[in-house]
Amino acid sequence: MNAWSGRGKVRAREIEGGVEIVIDGITTQARYYKQLVYEFCRKDFHTRPRYGEFEVELVMEYVGEAPRLDLDNLAKALLDALKGHVFFDDSQIARLLCERVSGERDRISVKAVRREA
Repeated sequence: MNAWSGRGKVRAREIEGGVEIVIDGITTQARYYKQLVYEFCRKDFHTRPRYGEFEVELVMEYVGEAPRLDLDNLAKALLDALKGHVFFDDSQIARLLCERVSGERDRISVKAVRREA
């Protein structure tokens, strides 16, 4: 695995077959994440989109009471932000797993990996 890029709210690294992105903090405004990740990929994390099918895991960790955030809206915003950076189109997503779990800090983790043929 490669070293993490980024020092602010967003960090990312290339992993075997794809990327892993971590975003600190949670807001109920899913569109906020789209812009945040898009700007990060444009400025700080230069990766090229790949063809093929992808498996994506999205985990929202929270402390205390679970936030009232629709995971489907969050997933759509993040997949849209990754489009053109990790994959060409979100139609390449063959498997999508989203979950909300209690954790040690408020954060969102996304792993997007090319599916083995």
